[in-house]
Amino acid sequence: MHSSDLDLLLPAIRPIQPFLEDDGISEIMINPGNRVFIERNGAMQDVTNQVDFARFDLSFAALTVARLIGENIDETRPLLDARLPDGSRIAIAFPPVSVDGVAITIRKFRNRRFTLDELVQIGSVPSHVADFLSKAVRNRRTILLSGGTGSGKTTFLNTLIDHINVSERLGVIEDTPELLLPHPNVFRFQSRREQKNIEEISIRDLVKAALRHRPDRILIGEVRGAEAWDFLQALNTGHPGSLCTIHAESPRKALSRLAALTLQAETGMPYRAIQTEIGELISVVVQIGRDANGQRRVLEVFEMQGFDPDRSQYEGGGLGAPWLDAVRESI
Repeated sequence: MHSSDLDLLLPAIRPIQPFLEDDGISEIMINPGNRVFIERNGAMQDVTNQVDFARFDLSFAALTVARLIGENIDETRPLLDARLPDGSRIAIAFPPVSVDGVAITIRKFRNRRFTLDELVQIGSVPSHVADFLSKAVRNRRTILLSGGTGSGKTTFLNTLIDHINVSERLGVIEDTPELLLPHPNVFRFQSRREQKNIEEISIRDLVKAALRHRPDRILIGEVRGAEAWDFLQALNTGHPGSLCTIHAESPRKALSRLAALTLQAETGMPYRAIQTEIGELISVVVQIGRDANGQRRVLEVFEMQGFDPDRSQYEGGGLGAPWLDAVRESI
């Protein structure tokens, strides 16, 4: 976190300042009851004994952060999910929602871009899988990145963006700006939650709006609602090679979740027809996760061959089976 940003937040968060300034730490979690954990290089550590709680009032910290970003948090509005001035994400839960006291979690923004080659070097993805995915991006194959919270989906999406031709026009849609794009022809849309006298602008609204700005590809930070339908329609109307992430535990579960989210759009399209369309439009699903040592890795790559309505399942094959078997054994 930049010093200018810290100056605005101090003295409210001074006791955790060393963690904010440490580039090796990706997440800071402050639990009710004054327990503090950090994630460093993929591993969780208890650092409670490194924090001086005599100078750390969590309620004061929560109120200060909320006011800094133009929000308010109290018993009547006890949840806050927002972005700090440097781009880091902060989630705050206030009583009575948080039963034992205030809970604060900060996911630090990293403006350091990894390349696919660097991920190969540190063992996050094997070279033949990296070659396959870079070619898939260049050939405008639509890729769905699947994984859990903090699994590294956004980091990996950033590496794939590097392989998009710089001549293409990209439309980027996010809740919080996290994607780092070196391309010259980019427009970025950010959703907005409903506030007092301020209307909500959803991801779905932004996908629809983006199509009017002539993107070659659409990049969605995360699909989590009815915008799944609009994403599929964008693929259907001339935007192959688009990329997005989704929360799921496996490629097949990611495809099933995408189909289920599409139903939220209430188009009246039969579920089986939605599954068939997904089988035709999604080319590759990449599963991101952590191994037994906490390292973020590509755990599975599913290359789509379509949807079989008779067997009611997506057809396709995995990539790099020996390596993937070794990963599964370590989990």
